[in-house]
Amino acid sequence: MMKRTKSGLRKGAAICLAVLAIFSLAACGGQEIPEGLMVRQEEQERTVNLFSPMEKIVPNAENVARTASDRTVMMAEEQLDVTMVYRTYTAEDYQDKTYDEVTLDRARSNMDDLYLLNPDTILALGAEGKLMDLSDLDSVENLREIILTANTVDGKLVAIPQEVVAYGLFVNKDLFDQYGLRLPETPEEFLECCRVFQENGIKTPVGANRWWLETFVFAQAYADLYNGGNTEAEIAALNSGEAKYSDYMRPGFEFLKTLIDRGYVDAEKAAVSEAIEAEGPDFLAGKTPIVMAYWGAANTEIAYGKTDFEMQVIGFPSSRGQMPVMPMTGFAVGAEAEHREDAARALDIMTSDEALRVYSEINRVISPSKNVKVDCVPALKPLNDRIEEGVYVLGSNAGMNVEQWGNTCLIVRDLLDGATVDECMASFDALQAAALG
Repeated sequence: MMKRTKSGLRKGAAICLAVLAIFSLAACGGQEIPEGLMVRQEEQERTVNLFSPMEKIVPNAENVARTASDRTVMMAEEQLDVTMVYRTYTAEDYQDKTYDEVTLDRARSNMDDLYLLNPDTILALGAEGKLMDLSDLDSVENLREIILTANTVDGKLVAIPQEVVAYGLFVNKDLFDQYGLRLPETPEEFLECCRVFQENGIKTPVGANRWWLETFVFAQAYADLYNGGNTEAEIAALNSGEAKYSDYMRPGFEFLKTLIDRGYVDAEKAAVSEAIEAEGPDFLAGKTPIVMAYWGAANTEIAYGKTDFEMQVIGFPSSRGQMPVMPMTGFAVGAEAEHREDAARALDIMTSDEALRVYSEINRVISPSKNVKVDCVPALKPLNDRIEEGVYVLGSNAGMNVEQWGNTCLIVRDLLDGATVDECMASFDALQAAALG
């Protein structure tokens, strides 16, 4: 779908932008226009073409994420006298091309100006020189250090988010209380909770999909790396080959294999399930006590923002307790895009403190600006407390020579499809060998 907006021309027209971090959606690639993508002739002299995922909308539900982003887009349009043209697409099922595959095709072919990208595509396109260096934008001065760490490729800041995406475990606190269970801190405590749930008739305690099980892996793999005071040295050892990514990853994969073998996760269902659409109904109905999702899902009714039970969002089990996992999505400008200068100016306004304050207050998310703080909903307080303490792991880090988020997701899918842990570790070893040249 393509939609043109301008504050003076909208008059109530719906806008098809959704900012949900880690939905991986699908479309067609190359330079073909996907079926259902409607094209109009340019009517304005100055336009910025923005490509983003389109959220599937529950009827009558308020889409606060879209509303928040729209407000910042309007600010850019009005200040620059440009028109944003939204180009969006979404997957129908797991057999379609992913949103990441589509953005790679489109950015490599310079089909758009501004892109909302997932972590793996940020790193891939940044390394190929397909993304503009945003380091000189005024808004960069106010960004948290974590943004610069995650989105700097070869010395260039290639993407800036409107929110810091944090993943956690969404738990039905009422069910935990019903069976006398404390919220788990470690992998062992998590497994014990699953055992108790299963013995009390909850066949599959963990609702999963094909995208987000890697969050368990990251929490266990990098809890010490990011929180042990030796981060730079450990990453340097990985990049030089002195240390092996597979040694870090193995405990998390062994943990997932245990979840699968004991039936705590339905691997066959997870392998073909889209995020939230598959596990969401059972969680909301009180049948599944545990799911995993990103911060913003707790704020919107189209996800988990309205439950009939007490919901809490906690970190993933690790040796250091409940651990938030934070990958980085971000807006990026095509280095050779037709309207790259206007796109960069628009992004500078959209990520200014003024705009981010509007965005964060509407969407109640963690701002990438160190100057903007917003109170979170009560359900998110446990996760937010850990983040404010500086306790978390990164799910994406451009300083690592093996891309993390996308590669780990794909190798987890191999595990869901029946691969052994050793075979999965061999995949990481092969990626590291390729990175070392």
